[in-house]
Amino acid sequence: MRKEIKFSGFGGQGIVLMGNIAARASAIYDGKNAIFTPSYGPEARGGAASSNVVISDDEIDYPYVTEPDVLVAMSQEAYEKYAPMLKDGGLLIIDEDLVKLKNGEGKVAKVPATKIAESLGKRIVANIVMLGFFTAVTKLISYEAIKKAVLESVPPKFKELNEEALDKGYERGKKVKDGKNGKMA
Repeated sequence: MRKEIKFSGFGGQGIVLMGNIAARASAIYDGKNAIFTPSYGPEARGGAASSNVVISDDEIDYPYVTEPDVLVAMSQEAYEKYAPMLKDGGLLIIDEDLVKLKNGEGKVAKVPATKIAESLGKRIVANIVMLGFFTAVTKLISYEAIKKAVLESVPPKFKELNEEALDKGYERGKKVKDGKNGKMA
């Protein structure tokens, strides 16, 4: 099993942190092979930003994401820039309030990650809501692993908020995966 994942959004949303947490959760806590490649550059604030993760049961011989199996898009610009790279049959996960789809997408899972984060009082945790959702709908990383990785990645005074954000995203993802609340096309 080799899965390529691209997390994308705009600079300042914590996109690089998402990739770092996902790779760490997979490698350290789930015992898989994982490679994380951050994307830095002029996107630092406002432009399309991305981070790439490769997860595999076997040794990873090529560390770069060329055709993502999963694309997480948290901004319109990122969606437009990276959606053409998505593998045929791949899964597109979007923040439904920030990304408007064009025609022709394959499998799509939608979550109002930013709105959920705002309901918790801090828009900044939208990336953690999205990680919880991603974990539930893809099953590439265990919930226990992602939770440990999130909690070790945030300052102590924000652990409770981030844990709640992760839980809200994960619960929403489980409902979408089960077809009970929302849908995965």
